[in-house]
Amino acid sequence: MGQILIFSENDNTGFELVGKGLEIGSATGAAVAAAVFGTDVADRANEYLNRGVKKVYIPGAGKEALETFDAAAYAEALAQITAKAEATLVMMGCTRRGKELAGRLAEKLGAGCVNDVNGVRLEDGRIVYSRYALGGMTVCSQTVVAPVAVVSVMPATFEQAPKVMPGGDCVAVDFSIKPVRVRLVERQAKTTESVDIAEAKTLVCVGMGLGGVEKVALAEELAKALGGEVGGSKPVITDQKWLPEARMIGLSGKKCKPQLTVCLGVSGQVQFMVGIREAKTIVAVNTDENATIFQYADYGIVGDLNEVAPKLAALLK
Repeated sequence: MGQILIFSENDNTGFELVGKGLEIGSATGAAVAAAVFGTDVADRANEYLNRGVKKVYIPGAGKEALETFDAAAYAEALAQITAKAEATLVMMGCTRRGKELAGRLAEKLGAGCVNDVNGVRLEDGRIVYSRYALGGMTVCSQTVVAPVAVVSVMPATFEQAPKVMPGGDCVAVDFSIKPVRVRLVERQAKTTESVDIAEAKTLVCVGMGLGGVEKVALAEELAKALGGEVGGSKPVITDQKWLPEARMIGLSGKKCKPQLTVCLGVSGQVQFMVGIREAKTIVAVNTDENATIFQYADYGIVGDLNEVAPKLAALLK
């Protein structure tokens, strides 16, 4: 196969893709390259080189069109890099931007495209991609038969590539990018929290069993005692609005990989469990001894969270 090209506007996700790319490259003989756009390009490119990437492509002439994200411009630039690198696999982060970008790039390249990937493996000489299907009820395996594959991988799927002695090159590419048809009139910062729960090592997750917005303080107290963050299921956030959208976990929210997850009043529906399935340890508190969450939990407490959560927090203090 040709080179493996890595791109993500989120560098932490990019480093995860580098880790898997190097694993595939080691088995197939493919070299791993990366592309870096936006700001602080030189410093960020060095970070990729420090993680074992052999070549990092950065903008040369025409870089002005890539200083801020525009899906059309980024897709055109990546298409030119893919051709220059003779890449046959492009892996990018399945962020909101990345998912759109993957489709645009695949269309330009005439490539096969798989989004929402949560697993990549070699099987009989082919690369097989896993992704959730039927609302997270099952996992399907897919391959790409086109000469070039573009896949977007969910964040926190792989471990980041460790830092090694750099031994690659940084290559400036002169782009020919057509003016975008959409004109940026104004940019406003989205009001949101600075914390990213996907990076949290400890999570306290709340479900509808919490009982009301006034009970969120119980979860926050426990999270503080554990040195963690609070997250919630989709109904808690989109329907009840007990927590900000940035704290939503599951198929429609964040996929997290914490060391510890404590679930308070969470039923354990598969759409939510997709978001914490990779947690090292899951502790569940629920009054219903038959709740689905107990099928996933390493430790379960059948009891009233109004009593259990404060006691746990007090013990931890």
